[in-house]
Amino acid sequence: MKIAFLGPEASFTQLTATQLFPNDELIPKANILDCFLAVQNNEVDKAVVPLENSIEGTVSMTLDYLYQTPEIKIEAEAVMPIAHHLMIHPGQENQDSIEKIYSHPQALAQSFHFLNKNYPDVPKQDFASTAAAAKRVSENPDRKIAAVANKFAAELYGLKILNENIHDVEENHTRFIIISKTENSYENHLENIGKKTAMLITLPQDHAGGLHQVLSVFAWRNMNLSKIESRTLKTKLGNYFFFVTVVGGWDDVLYINSVDELKAIGADVKFLGNYKEFLLEG
Repeated sequence: MKIAFLGPEASFTQLTATQLFPNDELIPKANILDCFLAVQNNEVDKAVVPLENSIEGTVSMTLDYLYQTPEIKIEAEAVMPIAHHLMIHPGQENQDSIEKIYSHPQALAQSFHFLNKNYPDVPKQDFASTAAAAKRVSENPDRKIAAVANKFAAELYGLKILNENIHDVEENHTRFIIISKTENSYENHLENIGKKTAMLITLPQDHAGGLHQVLSVFAWRNMNLSKIESRTLKTKLGNYFFFVTVVGGWDDVLYINSVDELKAIGADVKFLGNYKEFLLEG
């Protein structure tokens, strides 16, 4: 199979895709939209994209493209621990001489306190990805620059790690999803830590109690919502859709009928799938 992932090489998304699809062809894409389009246009069979980070929150673009591509479903979730390291070119031995630090904005934010304490006067510059930052350092051996990236990037680009595990919060995890045009077709030997169901819900016409009416559909069935997040419809102020995940399987008749009830009260529902969640190695 052909599997797209949010690139470039040595990104955390590639590490995730490598564990999920160790024997398949992995194809890097420049951005999340390109991953969705590759699936939509049958260029690839599936794609792996980030959904949520435990520190920085939901990846809003992923939710937007799930809404904008009605034929695309979620096959599985995978949770990966995220570890950031500060690295330099091996030719630069003196860490005190670092003049600039590159990385993705989220990686810099997740390592803010370490960098502020240990390199307070060194400028930090946003880069397209942690892997691209590591590549920049590798291509400039004469410059006194550093990157915040993962160990895979250090190995791939031959960099020296100055400081390991510089992220400020120990419990730093990112949730990734596998997207495709099918449902429930992903199986793996990886540790399965549960099942979820995801859907996108657009409320009936704006009126008092509309959201309460929708949530009551889940409440009286004792359905445990693990996430509910709003995103603007980009039409006018006050218009939103909601990304909702429900813990557990979807074989209970009450659960199955909940979608029909949501539609009966005027909500538009896109059922994204009932799928397994896997735990990966960082």
